[in-house]
Amino acid sequence: MHSTDQTLVSAGTATISLARQAIVDISRSIAGYELFDRSVHNREHTASSDAQMLFNLLSLAEGETWVGKTLLFINCTHDSLAGGHLDLVAPEHCVLEIPSIPASQLNQISLRLPTLQSLHARGFKLAFDYSVLTHSYQEWLPLATYIKFDLSTLKPSSIQSFVRLAQAKNPKVKLIAEKVETESQYLQLKEMGVGLFQGYWFARPTLIEGQSMRPGQAAILQLINLVRKQASTAEIEDVLKRDPSLSFNLLRFINSAGFGLRTEVTSFKHAVMLLGLNRLFKWAALLMTTSTGNGQAPAIGTTAVIRGRLMELLAAETLPPEDCDNAFVIGIFSLLDSLLGMPMHSALANLSLPESVTDALLKQSGPMADYLQLVLACETGDDATFARCAQTLQLTEKQINWAHLQAMAWADTLGSV
Repeated sequence: MHSTDQTLVSAGTATISLARQAIVDISRSIAGYELFDRSVHNREHTASSDAQMLFNLLSLAEGETWVGKTLLFINCTHDSLAGGHLDLVAPEHCVLEIPSIPASQLNQISLRLPTLQSLHARGFKLAFDYSVLTHSYQEWLPLATYIKFDLSTLKPSSIQSFVRLAQAKNPKVKLIAEKVETESQYLQLKEMGVGLFQGYWFARPTLIEGQSMRPGQAAILQLINLVRKQASTAEIEDVLKRDPSLSFNLLRFINSAGFGLRTEVTSFKHAVMLLGLNRLFKWAALLMTTSTGNGQAPAIGTTAVIRGRLMELLAAETLPPEDCDNAFVIGIFSLLDSLLGMPMHSALANLSLPESVTDALLKQSGPMADYLQLVLACETGDDATFARCAQTLQLTEKQINWAHLQAMAWADTLGSV
């Protein structure tokens, strides 16, 4: 991309505000911090907010919240646990706080088990509330590194019973009492055998604020394009060199302690090689959905990601992997004119794309055009186009609807604002 095009979607800054509350041991030494996102108020805790908080954490200058080997306790939803954003951090630094299942959905306990087992196998430590000690959760209990007891909802007598149960069923599990507000509570819990504590008596949450510089959509999309076609390290490095905000974000992320490297990375080539194309793509996609420009709504970036993933999934039913990659590019670039505020032919002029991609985007023709039309029909509810394209591509309504749901869930885990 020529330097004159960099101004089409300017980089922006965003204020990041995270809160952390200390978790201390019996000697009152800090064992970890629980994190809370304060950048956006009154937002429901969702899979996308989980991803956004993690991205905000990684965007803070010098990784301020990563304190040596101190653990970070991060609240999760079950939908976010399968999200690609968890690949962006070193598991040994993180404790994932797993919520219990609503009483009306206990059948979900077994269904969620494979995901929890996978996270545990990857090295993530898992924390559960006291519910994990009940019979319904017996499959989850061996995965627990921590069990938390909330003093605002449990009486001391109940905690005593659960502590004994935990010590009998999983002697290695570490017990955390949260919302401890008095010395007498602390002493009583300590006597019971609880070894970790969190609450106002020890420390109130403290804010860590900073500025995050967001690159323009054009540079991010070009980076995604190169990664998807498995471009050389030199080509990717060239894009990074020509966008200061993009390279700044990447180096700050990869040099953060959260990434788990022992030596500092100073060159783009080194960064790309260490990160790998898969994680580089996930980072860039997450960055795109958290960046806005040209006055456009942030949802445009998310819609582009959904289109790309949906086209990729649909193409995978009948086409070889290379064509699936092109399908993704077509979908994610189908809103390029809106993202850049310019005609599609001008937006594509600076990108080297396969003919099947440009034909689908510019002429609505070629082997991939019907996939794009089908994706647009899913968005607009155009039943006639949906039926025509589905028949042409020999896809069933069930296949298409399932792929659409998967694409939306996948985009949500990448984090949208």
